[in-house]
Amino acid sequence: MARSRGIDPHESAPQAIKELYKRCRKLSWDKIVQDPSIIDLKDLQNCRCDGRVEVADNVPRVRLAAARSNLKESSTNDNVKIYEVDGLPGMLLSRRTSGIVLTAQGFRILPKLVSMEDQITLLSSLLHDSLADPRHNTNVHLHHLLPYKTYHEVEHGFAISQDAHSDSFFHLSPQSSKLFVPVDENTHKAFRVSQFLSSKLRWITLGEQYDWTAKKYTSGGVPNFPKDIASFIGKLFPEVKPEAAIVNIYRPGDFLNVHRDVSEESDKALISISLGCDGILIVGLQDRKDLEPRCAVVRLQSGDAIYMAGPARFAWHGLPQVIPNSCPDGLHDWPAGPKNGNSAEDTFEAWRGWMSNRRVNLSVRQVNE
Repeated sequence: MARSRGIDPHESAPQAIKELYKRCRKLSWDKIVQDPSIIDLKDLQNCRCDGRVEVADNVPRVRLAAARSNLKESSTNDNVKIYEVDGLPGMLLSRRTSGIVLTAQGFRILPKLVSMEDQITLLSSLLHDSLADPRHNTNVHLHHLLPYKTYHEVEHGFAISQDAHSDSFFHLSPQSSKLFVPVDENTHKAFRVSQFLSSKLRWITLGEQYDWTAKKYTSGGVPNFPKDIASFIGKLFPEVKPEAAIVNIYRPGDFLNVHRDVSEESDKALISISLGCDGILIVGLQDRKDLEPRCAVVRLQSGDAIYMAGPARFAWHGLPQVIPNSCPDGLHDWPAGPKNGNSAEDTFEAWRGWMSNRRVNLSVRQVNE
């Protein structure tokens, strides 16, 4: 079990990993493009990591097709090639020609694992439906009351409207006067939905809820993990039972400090999916405190997935940068749909382009053995 390994959740990262993180935080856009130490698998034939990776395995598309059927019907893809990083035992990079990789234990990156169609479906599930569910906390819950739209109490919890995304905060106009009222008016001010969706909202927790101060999961009243997302992840990674997740919302200039995820009782793999703008990820493994950590810096793109298992399950990792203006065209207009002659009739037209300069990351884990 993770917590029984004696890993201190408050422990600070090794100095070498901190320094690498600081260096990446300071890199300009042109330096990121030119930096040969950053692994970028966008175009494998011209990848700067040539010579550092080699094919390790190949997996058919059947598993991915089964997972995608849990979101909605969509086309399947080809097989996956897996690349192992030279000098980092157990650290694998996989290149989709499509499918899923579940071979040796370690840190794996699955570029473009999630199709554009499924990325849109995931975003809608997370930011329309899960955000509208009062059982899932956000950073805003700490000091404000959220004006949920149509939820009502029933015998066993809450019931939501059966109309697709009808309870979404994106149904409110950016000019709406509806207020997010502070718990304590003496210390915090009320704000409107335009501020909530534009800058205030930073994270959402799904399933088992986490106490960020105590660095442990809370007990009692655990909301169910969203079924569609649980089925999607479960089919891709059947050895992991999705029980908790955090959805992080970033804009350029935002970052995630170096940390380890060690509060779970289970040591099953940690799974992360990137949506929207590119991000720079650093990962470091230190076998012993008297040894220098082994590190890698990877550029993650929309649809990429990370799988951290085995020793890499407790690797140090952080996100020093979000790359501006790198959101793919297919997500650029979300939550609005593609522009056409009737775009004015789009339910979410007023919020068109909300995703154009944002990165959303879904990080899923099993909490209990």
